[in-house]
Amino acid sequence: MDTELSIQQVAAITQVSAHTLRYYERIGLLTGVARATSGHRRYASQDIAWINFLMRLRATGMPIREMQQFAELRRQGDRTLTRRRQLLEIHQQQIQQQLDELAQNLQVIHDKIQHYQALEALHGTNSSTGCPD
Repeated sequence: MDTELSIQQVAAITQVSAHTLRYYERIGLLTGVARATSGHRRYASQDIAWINFLMRLRATGMPIREMQQFAELRRQGDRTLTRRRQLLEIHQQQIQQQLDELAQNLQVIHDKIQHYQALEALHGTNSSTGCPD
């Protein structure tokens, strides 16, 4: 039997606030969350896995609207596997572009640091020399 957890327990496990969990349920990202006889939400391990996946999508910049589209396709079952894969591939490409841009920016910063280190060595100082950048 799958362990059922309260919203507070899931919030602690996933590092997602109870408010956000309720919001995600309201906008259709979380569906089918069980309820106790008291009406309180009871989350199963598959709910936690889905929440963790949603957090990965969000952390990588996927807009809520696209997450909703993905969640809707997921609810439709196996007939949407190809479309879900395609959505993830598009998102993956966007992330890769961002990573490439970050790597280029990081290299420019690295080069600038080396430039300053060379100037410091040339001038024998670690203080500002008034040299142009």
